[in-house]
Amino acid sequence: MRQTSRQVCLTFDACGGPYGSKVDTGLLKLLRKHRAKATLFLNRRWIEANQKLAAELAADPLFDLQNHGTRHLPLSVSGRKGYAEQGTHNVGEVYDEVMGNVAILTELTGSRPRFFRSGTAHYDEVAARIVRELGMVPTNFSINGDAGTTFTPSQIVESMAPTKPGDIVIGHMNQPRNDTAEGMARAIPALITRGIGFAHLVDVV
Repeated sequence: MRQTSRQVCLTFDACGGPYGSKVDTGLLKLLRKHRAKATLFLNRRWIEANQKLAAELAADPLFDLQNHGTRHLPLSVSGRKGYAEQGTHNVGEVYDEVMGNVAILTELTGSRPRFFRSGTAHYDEVAARIVRELGMVPTNFSINGDAGTTFTPSQIVESMAPTKPGDIVIGHMNQPRNDTAEGMARAIPALITRGIGFAHLVDVV
């Protein structure tokens, strides 16, 4: 990320399927309250479960929608896991995981996605190269905002405290029963107080 300003990129994943297709409306309200731009990585299954909301988010300039894959698989050409999640096994499965969500996102937003984040943000070197050859940037993060929604509010605040211009923060927007919104309600104003603003990935990478 180019450090041309005092901005960070807030990114939130919507993982879909067994990883959750619900909506953290509290988090979305918080981002809108603070006019905090955010890049939302949407899984195909989450989009299919929330078509009306996905269209609403696509129409809101506060949010930029990007590709979080088709089945939320870690990206590998050898079946490596990301945490406990089974990854793709070969080039064909990598292609299907990446491209299986492109058409629906393109129709939703009017433009082809430029960024891709795999399930668990895991890539091996070959899989990352394939993503680039398919015209997307494999996207990781530098600040783990909510640890897959397992953090308490206090842990979220603590994890977000070191955030500096140029960082990419990851959080999640599909588990409303957990503490992401409550923690971010404390962490985001603290960043604003420090003079930090928020940018879409597409504007700075």
